[in-house]
Amino acid sequence: MEIMDLVNMLARWGHLLFGMTWIGLLYYFNFIQGGYFKAATPEGLKDAKAKLAPEALWWFRWGAMFTFLTGLVLLAGVGKMHVMNDFIVVGAALGTLMFMNVWMIIWPNQKIALGIVEGDAAAAGPKALLASRTNVLFSAPMAFCMMAGPHFGGYGMGVGSTAMWIALAIVAALFINGLKGKQGPMTTVRGVIVSSLVLTVVLVGILKVL
Repeated sequence: MEIMDLVNMLARWGHLLFGMTWIGLLYYFNFIQGGYFKAATPEGLKDAKAKLAPEALWWFRWGAMFTFLTGLVLLAGVGKMHVMNDFIVVGAALGTLMFMNVWMIIWPNQKIALGIVEGDAAAAGPKALLASRTNVLFSAPMAFCMMAGPHFGGYGMGVGSTAMWIALAIVAALFINGLKGKQGPMTTVRGVIVSSLVLTVVLVGILKVL
């Protein structure tokens, strides 16, 4: 039992460290770097795309990878202790979709947009941006649900309620929009922040009220 407790604690610690790296860089890309790219001189933009962005994306994608892997370890521990609940499920789903966005959409398209590999940069840039905006949209409710799992929802709330499935359906629809849809209010930094907070209220409200 002591060994399992140590493994769980190390996974929780790593999950936090890797998560801070991942989400911190997500916010950097969306709130800071995007604005700089629009305002930079041609020389500054070229240098940033050649040196800064690839380095930041390395930390970004591997931060996402190890956040996901340590999260799997934590979920395995939660399952064995029979303390899974709707908040944990929704939070884990949000985090998993964000991880998929990083490795399947953002990184492949950013490689094209930055000229690392050949491709249609004009099409790749918007795809990466929309997926990145979707991850910002998901970030606040994801963090709330993961923290609420053991502290707000209560371990006794159970899992698999109608409310959980409604929340997951909303998340799935927004994820699909991130693949093929439009930015809508997420076009601006303020818009995506507000949208993320509104989504948090909606999902938490569904899970607590329905």
